[in-house]
Amino acid sequence: MFICILKVILIISILLRDAIGIETPFSPIIDNIVRRIGDIRVEKLAYFNEYDFIIVGSGPAGCVLANRLTENPNWNVLLIEAGTVEFVIEQIPALAPFEFFSRYNWRYVSEKQPYGCFGSKDGRCKVYQGKALGGSTAINGMVYTRGSKEDFDTWVKLGNYGWDYYKTVLPAFKKSEKSHLKYYHKTKFHNNTGYLSVAHNEYQTPLLKTFMDGSKAMGLNEIDFNADDNIGVSKMQSNTFEGRRHSAYKSFIEPFLHRQNLHIMLNTRVTKVLIDKNTKNAYGVQIFRRNKYQYVFSRREVILSAGSLHSPQLLQLSGVGPRADLQRIGVPLIHDLPVGKEMHDHVAFPGMLFRTNIKNPSLPFFEVGNLINFFTTFLQGMGVGTIPIGAESIAFIQTKPSYAPNPRLSNIELVLLSFSPATDGGRVVTEGEGMAKWLYDSVYKPIEGDTNYSFTIIISLLHSKSVGYLELKDRNIFNPPRFYNNFYKEPEDVETVLEAIKYVIAMSKTKPFRDIGARLHDIPIPTCAKYGFGSDNYWRCAIRTWCVSFHHQVGTCKMGPPTDRTAIVNPELKVYGVKRLRVIDTSIIPVSTTSHPCAASYMVGEVGADMIKRDWARMSVRSRN
Repeated sequence: MFICILKVILIISILLRDAIGIETPFSPIIDNIVRRIGDIRVEKLAYFNEYDFIIVGSGPAGCVLANRLTENPNWNVLLIEAGTVEFVIEQIPALAPFEFFSRYNWRYVSEKQPYGCFGSKDGRCKVYQGKALGGSTAINGMVYTRGSKEDFDTWVKLGNYGWDYYKTVLPAFKKSEKSHLKYYHKTKFHNNTGYLSVAHNEYQTPLLKTFMDGSKAMGLNEIDFNADDNIGVSKMQSNTFEGRRHSAYKSFIEPFLHRQNLHIMLNTRVTKVLIDKNTKNAYGVQIFRRNKYQYVFSRREVILSAGSLHSPQLLQLSGVGPRADLQRIGVPLIHDLPVGKEMHDHVAFPGMLFRTNIKNPSLPFFEVGNLINFFTTFLQGMGVGTIPIGAESIAFIQTKPSYAPNPRLSNIELVLLSFSPATDGGRVVTEGEGMAKWLYDSVYKPIEGDTNYSFTIIISLLHSKSVGYLELKDRNIFNPPRFYNNFYKEPEDVETVLEAIKYVIAMSKTKPFRDIGARLHDIPIPTCAKYGFGSDNYWRCAIRTWCVSFHHQVGTCKMGPPTDRTAIVNPELKVYGVKRLRVIDTSIIPVSTTSHPCAASYMVGEVGADMIKRDWARMSVRSRN
């Protein structure tokens, strides 16, 4: 009983602070309690000075690697994470937007640029990545989309041997998956014996049927977007289990904490990879832990799985990066590579808000009765709390112009969110995605009292012609890099999103949408109003004003063959010019995918683990001979 009361107090205190911005005198104490509750369960009492493998970063790929490499009882593995363990509140799927401004997020921002993000605070888009055991899977929207066969065919065409879809990629996706899918389960594409739960939302609002039927009225077929079709509409598939978030930690680490050869360091920052400047061998890492610098050494390999933002940062601080950039910040050069010079992302337009004539029983959200009902139904594995990030369905469509690397690929993703920025009184979206106060107050605040369903159809550009980059400010690991996302630098990207807006408006006029009285919210963005609401020029202005990152950065440690001068790692994920150092995470993905890259991160971890096992098995055979 005492533990239950303590958990309730902690949850309420966290909600007061993270969701409403109210600090209490107990906030520092609560932070420490939450951190220690998780840490005690995970961390071993003692650490070795040397390990066979050191894995830096515990996102999906890092957790998969830690699991698969410790299957060999003769290998000792150290997994290092800068954050701590997720708490109870992180397991509530619908509260994922709250995690955007929690302790589990690095909470970076992009540099101010002249192409977009004008409606964000200070004109700078948010750049997020998870800071927890499980990485971004502790805070993300739990959407599980693998990408199309054509995505991975492109990887092979770019010279990346060993990444054939049917031979390597699909088996790796299936190996991870424990399917609980109700509506789609083609055995050729799904598996129910893995560790990562993939499920449909248990709870559905009336908006799901409207969106599905409206998409079909536009000529789309209902598909399994994780099977053999790329264009169509589908119910959401997400990484949830019994209505709760199923993170990389929950799936690949927590059930295996008993393994004696797996050690985990939390609240530990890796400051650089140790590389012998003469032999170019990676032999360990420098860490900052408990307010002091220490060294840990590796007998076999160092593996960077710190994600698309931190893996390139660490490489550069270790002397692997662009010569001119390293000279500028005073880092001795080990090997000249264009680390961070390509950063692909999915930019989204969340400005398609529709109001309806049907009552929403969950509103107003912050009334005591609704909050009690929210948590009560969630604990029973039911209710609106089980909908991941409020997203119920996805449609993949094709518009012109398209810059997808394969003509069969969708270039636009439409995501149904069963709420509006005003649903919670402007607390989450305005803070979580960084909407400027002037934009919220003028466009969304007037509908705060509406107790009918409102919904948003987010338009995500999957294959942008514009490509960003990152660079380091200085040689201090505790200073974030500079992020230049270059959203809409190429005007053609604006035209692609404009065509998608016209598609959504046409969909809203189909019978399923008319039946619920769906109508486009038509209060104009003040800075765009001069063009006349609904005109092409109005939408072009709106697209650049209210744009957000889907936080799907890839390519900063790009994979490619030796002939590709933009590549950082080879197709076996080994860093060019440095021995016994690999990068295994989404940063190696060479071009943007037709998906949320979280699923691909699990796959990359599986393939990378198999590569490591094969390499060291061959070495063992050679040494015996």
